[in-house]
Amino acid sequence: MPTGHPLRFGLKFSQQVHPIDVHTDVWRIGDEAGFDHIWPFDHLIALGPDPAAPIFDGWTALGAMATLTKRARMGLNVTGNLYRHPGLLAKIAVTVDHLSKGRLEFGIGTGWNEPEFTQFGLPFPGAGDRVTMLDESLRAMKLLWTESRPTYKGHFYELKDAIAEPKPVQKPHPPIWIGSKGERMLRLTARHADVWHSNAQSFEESVTLNKALDAECLNRKRDPASIRRSISMRMTTAEESLEKARASIAAGFTEVLVMIGGGSMPARDPRKRAEEAAALLPRLRALG
Repeated sequence: MPTGHPLRFGLKFSQQVHPIDVHTDVWRIGDEAGFDHIWPFDHLIALGPDPAAPIFDGWTALGAMATLTKRARMGLNVTGNLYRHPGLLAKIAVTVDHLSKGRLEFGIGTGWNEPEFTQFGLPFPGAGDRVTMLDESLRAMKLLWTESRPTYKGHFYELKDAIAEPKPVQKPHPPIWIGSKGERMLRLTARHADVWHSNAQSFEESVTLNKALDAECLNRKRDPASIRRSISMRMTTAEESLEKARASIAAGFTEVLVMIGGGSMPARDPRKRAEEAAALLPRLRALG
C-alpha cells in the first residue's frame, strides 16, 4: 500500500442550502483551525432532499475563499468536467491559483448528476464518452498550463496554437485530484492523477478500489506510491469519527476529508459543526 506521504485533513462543506455568509464563516473557521485544505463542490442544482434549495457556484466560491483565507489549500470535490470547456476551466483554475498564491488543489471528475444536464439543456453523453472527454480535457489543460502555444486534437476537444497566459503559480500545474471508481476511471487516474479521491459508496469498496489502483499503476509502470489517496469521512461523534479516520489511515489513505453536512439538516448551524471539527482536529492529527 502506498506510504510516505504526510497525513493531511480537509474540511468538506458544500456551498448549498445556507446563506453565503454561513459558508464564508465556515471557511474562516477551517482556515484558522489549521485544516490542510477546504472543499466545496461543483453542481448546478442542490443535492439532497430539496433540489430547489439555494446553491452557489463552486469555482466562484474558491475565488472568494482564496482571498478570505490565509493558509488552507482549497479545491472542489470535485469539478464536473462537462460543465466547462477545458480552455475555460484551465483559465479559471489559473486565476484561483494566483488569487490563493499557489494554494489550489485541482479536483475533477466526469460529472454524473443527469437531472442538472436535462434541466439546463446540456448534453449528457454515455459513461464511456464521459471518461474519454475527461481524459482529453486533462490532456488539453496540462498543455495549456505548461506550453506557450499548445495545439491538441482529440475526438471531443481541440486547441489550435492556443494562448494561455499566465501560467499557474504551481509548477508544472496544481495537483490534480481525480474522483473515480470503475476500471476505466482507475486507468485514467493512474495516467493523470497526483491524488485519487474515492467516490465509492462504502469504506469496504474504497479499500478494494485502492488496491485496484495499485495494480493499474503497476500496469503503467508507475510507482503506486506516487499517487496520494483521499477519502471522505462524515463527522459523527468524536470517538466514531476518530475510529473511521484510524481505519482510513490504516488502509493507506493520507488525505482525509471531514464532512460536516450542508444538505440534509439546514436547521443545524454549520458554524457550530465546523467548530466541533476544529476541536477534533488535534486528536485526528495525533493518529499520524
